[in-house]
Amino acid sequence: MTCRTRRNSSASSFPSPPRRTRKSSPNSSMNLPQIRQQIDKIDAQLLELLNARTRLAEEVGRIKRASGQAVFAPDREEVLLRALAKKNPGPLDDASLRAIYREILSASRSRQKRLQIGYFGSEGSYCHQAATGRFGSGDAFMACPTIPEVFALLHREDIDACVVPVENSIEGGVNATYDMLVGTHAVICGEIYLRIRHVLAAPARTKRIETIYSHPQALGQCRQWLLKHHPQARQIEASSTSHGAHLARQNPHAAAICSAFAARAAGLKVLTSDIQDIPRNLTRFLILSRHMPPASGDDKTSLLFSVSHEVGALGKILRIFSDHGLNLEKIESRPAMHKEWEYHFFVDVRGHAHADGLKKALEDIRRKTLWLKILGSYPQAPRDV
Repeated sequence: MTCRTRRNSSASSFPSPPRRTRKSSPNSSMNLPQIRQQIDKIDAQLLELLNARTRLAEEVGRIKRASGQAVFAPDREEVLLRALAKKNPGPLDDASLRAIYREILSASRSRQKRLQIGYFGSEGSYCHQAATGRFGSGDAFMACPTIPEVFALLHREDIDACVVPVENSIEGGVNATYDMLVGTHAVICGEIYLRIRHVLAAPARTKRIETIYSHPQALGQCRQWLLKHHPQARQIEASSTSHGAHLARQNPHAAAICSAFAARAAGLKVLTSDIQDIPRNLTRFLILSRHMPPASGDDKTSLLFSVSHEVGALGKILRIFSDHGLNLEKIESRPAMHKEWEYHFFVDVRGHAHADGLKKALEDIRRKTLWLKILGSYPQAPRDV
């Protein structure tokens, strides 16, 4: 299937800030026209500062091109966002601050180079939302129907980076992504956490639901709800939630489990919202490129290794992490594709591969494994989404 390139049209919508206790304003005696006049003055100052910042970003681009550096610098962006959050006195909340600066950084990058970002699924998929939410509207986005095709685009250098799902807090790991990580030369340079809110959507003319389309992970995340509300409906797996929405559009007796955004993109009517069995449903996505970013001060490293088939082999590796005082965040196994009853182990550990503590541990681990692959070190993303 052919990948399609689209400019993002929705990334500039910002989340609504949480309610805060109202405090009396020093200018509370001003009337509405006076307040708006003050806002206009501030907007003029912001415009001047934004253009000054953009001119500096263009200079950064010239220096990067001359030295062969990558335009996308996730470490620098995350350090900036963390510093701004620490300085933020409010009432602007940190989520809104990040959303605003996402677009400022996206506009700055686009003055250096408009990045081509690949993602799994079609327009409106959760992966599409994760990609646009991280990169902003200044870049171009390319939809791909399968995870292997996303990796292939990056290998061919048709795109600058890509976004793929790797695990869900309810259904666990995405096997297609794990399998592609084994043989890829790409590097994990970032991660994204996205809250998943499923809806049941159908064509407006639908009177009864006989078939429900969705990605297998989404079907699993809504298993109990489906048993209660549509026990007789036939469940058909789709390559992505957004693909399921497009399939449902063609069937007058079908519905889809997808995001509200995907439902709108497919022209479906939302019948029921928030149908996931567990309200706190998060999916983690990986950002892959061809460059590993330097340390940001709060990083995560993803590893892949295999050990000999003997008693205590894995325990010896885990003991090395403990002996070096390293926080192991995750370990997951996958069967080796070309050898029966042998397994690859995927590990996430706090720290950067080039930092002294983890660097020494990796030297010890390499001596005790059949092989070790550093998939990438990258800034740890916020999970409070």
